[in-house]
Amino acid sequence: PKGGQPPLDPKSDEPGFQTEQTRRFHADPQAQAVLSTTVTLDSVSKDDYDAIFYPGGHGPLWDLAEDKDSIALIEATYRAGKPVAFVCHAPGVLRHVKAADGAPLVRGKKVTGFKNTEEDGVGLTDVVPFLVEDMLKENGGVYTSGDDWGSYAVQDGLLITGQNPGSSVETAGILLATLKAAKAA
Repeated sequence: PKGGQPPLDPKSDEPGFQTEQTRRFHADPQAQAVLSTTVTLDSVSKDDYDAIFYPGGHGPLWDLAEDKDSIALIEATYRAGKPVAFVCHAPGVLRHVKAADGAPLVRGKKVTGFKNTEEDGVGLTDVVPFLVEDMLKENGGVYTSGDDWGSYAVQDGLLITGQNPGSSVETAGILLATLKAAKAA
């Protein structure tokens, strides 16, 4: 939310969570330069983007899930008819996001996110402020999941969610296909 170099969740940077894509990203000096100079979240407008994508890591559970600017950006983007995508722990940022009628955005929608069993697997169940799976269910989301650590993503209209780090490519692919279809229409 503060801009600049975003903090990195140390668990997400462990060797076991690295993929071909993350290794390529870490080795790309241009991408690293862009990441190190992000803008402040309160300066971002839905009008400047075709979609939003929130990557995972545990961090969003502490800051973005409670950040008024993040909540407002997601609500405005979704209401503008633009896709919103979240992967791994990032669906946790939907905790306080509301639909136009004031109900939780996820209510009645197919969603996924980091599973309770995956959180148990990394030993952080008692550390995180809330469990993504539980929160999505409590807010009325129709939660589904795949195998622990396997790629699994779902789309319900403009809402796209991916289960875990291994779901990042699939989630991004669904978002890109959604944008391509919107452009062709």
